[in-house]
Amino acid sequence: MSLTDKAIDRIRDMIGSGELRPGSKLPPEQQLAAELGLSRNLMREAVKALVVARVLEIRRGDGTYVTSLEPEVLLGSIASAVELLRGETLLELTEVRRLFEPVATGLAATRISAAGLAEVERHLQEMRLARDDVELLNEHDAAFHRAVVAATGNATLTTLLEGISGRTVRARVWRGLVDDNAASRTLAEHEAIYRALVDRDAALAQAAALVHITTTERWLREHVDRDGAPPRGGTR
Repeated sequence: MSLTDKAIDRIRDMIGSGELRPGSKLPPEQQLAAELGLSRNLMREAVKALVVARVLEIRRGDGTYVTSLEPEVLLGSIASAVELLRGETLLELTEVRRLFEPVATGLAATRISAAGLAEVERHLQEMRLARDDVELLNEHDAAFHRAVVAATGNATLTTLLEGISGRTVRARVWRGLVDDNAASRTLAEHEAIYRALVDRDAALAQAAALVHITTTERWLREHVDRDGAPPRGGTR
């Protein structure tokens, strides 16, 4: 382990122990370095690394603070990494989604509020109206699934699934579905998910989501370039 890694661990330990709480300001650099027995250079490198990891944030002219440490902050960078995945790794990602999202959809059926249902329905209606517009389909498709998973009330799950959905890949899939005249079938799968949510039928909602994601996964397996991305530029 490098000295910088040890410095990072020392700061993380302070946060983990509650000595530094979410939103709290770190002591001045020189003071903190002395308290931890580190050089100021090591302290700077450790702080930089934790800023990149969204554990710390620098407020210009004010100092360095611990972030909120909420899931959407700490896990929000997953999406950036997902956009770079290609070939077989991209297919692995669809498997991850298939494992998580149907269960989340079933859970949403037991927890979704009237307002949440209205939000899902709104995006479904926008998808119907935009059936030949890939950009709008992509936008409201993402929002549809985001609203469904958000209804679970589980911020960690919501952030993870949002991160692995992959906006660029999703757009390519939609373009391929539109070109193949398969968009109607995919819209019907969204309709089935919505109806199960309305009925608050967890088993049916989970099954409908599984059918939908499996359809997407099958399309990707048939069209993906094993050395790159789908041929026509998330997986919805």
